Amino acid sequence: MADLTTARVLVASNRGPVSFSSGPDGALTLRRGGGGLVSGLSAIDDPHAVWVCAALGDADREAVRRSPQGRLDRGGFDVGGQAVRMLDIDPEVFDQAYNGVANSTLWFLHHMLYNTPTDPAFDAAAAQRWQGFTAYNRAFAEALAAEAAPGAAVLVQDYHLTLVPALLRELRPDLRISYFLHIPWAPVDYFRLLPDEQARAVLTGVLGADRAGFHTRRWALAFADCCADVLGAEVDRDALTVAFDGRRTRLGVHSLGADGEFLRERAHRADVDERLAALRAAVGPRRTVVRVDRTELSKNIVRGLLAYRHLLRSRPQWRGEVVHVAFAYPSRQDLAEYREYTAAVRRISEEINAEFATADWQPLILQVEDDFARSLAAYRLADVALVNPIRDGMNLVAKEVPVVSEAGCALVLSHEAGAWAELAEDAIGINPYDVLGTAEALHRALSMPPAERTERTKRLAAAATALSPQQWFLDQLAALNS
Repeated sequence: MADLTTARVLVASNRGPVSFSSGPDGALTLRRGGGGLVSGLSAIDDPHAVWVCAALGDADREAVRRSPQGRLDRGGFDVGGQAVRMLDIDPEVFDQAYNGVANSTLWFLHHMLYNTPTDPAFDAAAAQRWQGFTAYNRAFAEALAAEAAPGAAVLVQDYHLTLVPALLRELRPDLRISYFLHIPWAPVDYFRLLPDEQARAVLTGVLGADRAGFHTRRWALAFADCCADVLGAEVDRDALTVAFDGRRTRLGVHSLGADGEFLRERAHRADVDERLAALRAAVGPRRTVVRVDRTELSKNIVRGLLAYRHLLRSRPQWRGEVVHVAFAYPSRQDLAEYREYTAAVRRISEEINAEFATADWQPLILQVEDDFARSLAAYRLADVALVNPIRDGMNLVAKEVPVVSEAGCALVLSHEAGAWAELAEDAIGINPYDVLGTAEALHRALSMPPAERTERTKRLAAAATALSPQQWFLDQLAALNS
């Protein structure tokens, strides 16, 4: 277990590997998280590794208060042998940073989601939120500086912590710093929606790192182009380097893969079998089009539903022969745009069933309650997977379904998903804005001969698991150390 100021490897992310809930008696219950970062950190054979994260709620903050200097592993909590420092950032500052800037500005910017006739409007309130974002990032930088041994490797994760590399560089110039962005990077013209001062702060924040990583070369080059245009930085597009203010930052491409071993094992547990039986009873002997997403604006669920409706209208042979299984789990319901979007998903789903349902056929099954086991059951059942984001840094669903699908699955995939760079050869590509084109792609996928579908699925699964989350993480660490 790590001692203070002796951590040789540090990871920083907004959400940590554990979270807490509290009961009526004040007792805290710990829950471990999952995902690529958790799997990746577990691959580090180093007793001096520390994960720095933020407290996300009152129960998390109470756990921090019970832990010396926020170190949960020193507070009597079983965090699975990991050293975790959780930061109790002032709730108002956290809200300004997380909801006000990270999710309502940077997310919208990089996913190109703004309704530009009215948004964004960088007024006095927005300036106050930016101050909160800066304070939040500074809290992370100070915690990392306090934990890190001389020359330690620090891996900063995602858009919430965009400013951390530069702030940490000022505090600890001896450290080796890596930054990884899990979402796309906006093209230059769209990036310039940010006020000039904030645009420069975002870019120089990332350039504080020795190495900045992205899921695809496309996103890395978009970042480099912004550095050249906004900062006047020297960019080498072939070598993927950016030189600015006397420093050179290397850019890297690491396409996070699906954890095939975990998925195959987890997908055949009893709870998944139970949910699969229920789905099969609901679907009957029909083909399935499956989607599993959060009701995130970038996931493009509404246009996917419109495309399915057009398929049923324009290709009547599929009526009674196919069921769309759509799992759309609520996301960021504290933001009005997301609540309205979730309501639209429900409304259009009801309209489709009202228009086409018969006594023995429900054309669309919509579920909005998060259930991982049910998602895996849908993966196993899928004949067609619809993954049509407006923009996505990677999109692991596109990689996970082929790994788990039992009979082989035709993948209908947006060109704007980062996964397209790896899966294009065996997926059916679509323009995510083209409802008619998406409907035609669904028809093509449903009509694909079983043998072709099986062979494509094998190749998709192989590509999807080529870089495991563990190796993805270790590759970045190795690249930083080289």
